[in-house]
Amino acid sequence: MFVIANLIRALAEVVSVILTVYYWLILVRALLSWVNPDPFNPIVQFLQKSTEPVLYPIRKFLPFTYSLGIDFSPLVAFLVILFLRNFLVKTLIDVALRVSGT
Repeated sequence: MFVIANLIRALAEVVSVILTVYYWLILVRALLSWVNPDPFNPIVQFLQKSTEPVLYPIRKFLPFTYSLGIDFSPLVAFLVILFLRNFLVKTLIDVALRVSGT
């Protein structure tokens, strides 16, 4: 059973790292949006292509964002990421502890 517990714990760590990296990508994109970066810059294009699949559905869910002139989708994405890190990752770690019997 310890093999399954180690597998679940490793999965929890990988999910945590992925969520942390995605958090930082969204943060950098939000900060760059304040300075109007060159849209042809490869770094800016990478940030847009990697974060847009998450931010676009949030923007569609919050239609009042553009009427106010402020994009709240990164803030909502941050809250979702924090929730997933605190709920999903900790739940996976607890499941791993219960499977291992400690």
